[in-house]
Amino acid sequence: MPARSKVQQEAAGIALAAKRGEIAVAKLKGASRSMYQSMSERQLEEFAATPRKGLPEKKTSTKKR
Repeated sequence: MPARSKVQQEAAGIALAAKRGEIAVAKLKGASRSMYQSMSERQLEEFAATPRKGLPEKKTSTKKR
């Protein structure tokens, strides 16, 4: 499953670095902390490997009112 925005891809990369022990888990905040706790290393790799070209900066809301 690819990332839907640049911000989501970056958060996945940070969470993946924490999973691999490259950065301290205590430094994680927000989405990266949530991703670290709920996703496997393989899932994080897929999100982080998404090409950035063509991705929006932030994911747009898809809720229907």
